[in-house]
Amino acid sequence: MDMTAAVVLAGGASRRMGRDKMMLELGGQTLLESAVSKFKQEFADVFVSVADESKYSDVAARKIVDIKPGAGPLSGLHAALATLSCDGVFLVAADIPFACPHAARRVIELCGDREAAVIRLSDGKLEPLFGFYRSSLLPKCSDAIQRGDYRMTEVLAVADTRFVSPDELGALWDEKLFLNVNRPEDFDKAAIEFSHGRC
Repeated sequence: MDMTAAVVLAGGASRRMGRDKMMLELGGQTLLESAVSKFKQEFADVFVSVADESKYSDVAARKIVDIKPGAGPLSGLHAALATLSCDGVFLVAADIPFACPHAARRVIELCGDREAAVIRLSDGKLEPLFGFYRSSLLPKCSDAIQRGDYRMTEVLAVADTRFVSPDELGALWDEKLFLNVNRPEDFDKAAIEFSHGRC
């Protein structure tokens, strides 16, 4: 039985974009709608993580509201692990428009019995907003928030983390997998890439 939920992060302030980037459209869907729709293809349970419960009322997914707001994506992970009764959650940022649910499943598979799994690129960079986190990590998330250390990488550093290389994704790996839409020029680039196909 699948006991993993997908949690789409949508709680950011979009300061660098200058407008709510969750509402930007690619191919007739907003970034948030697209993320929810794609991950519903692979996950029976898909939730949207928000800081404000009143936002995104039209999105076809249940919401998880930050319990301890102000800690960025860590607030979303903390609330998801505290709220959901499942073995773990796959966390994905809605502003990564080419995030692939099939690649997510592969990351979960490679996690094995570890506490977390994220992709580590050849330059050592981690992408914690496309990763699997077991429910056993809740105390570590709570401790980090209590200390005021909101970096997701710090939680991964103290967790039993499986670092996945792009090679381990095989044909599922794509250079644009982690193309992040933070600024208007990022969205322009994403629109060009979108016209060439998507996951």
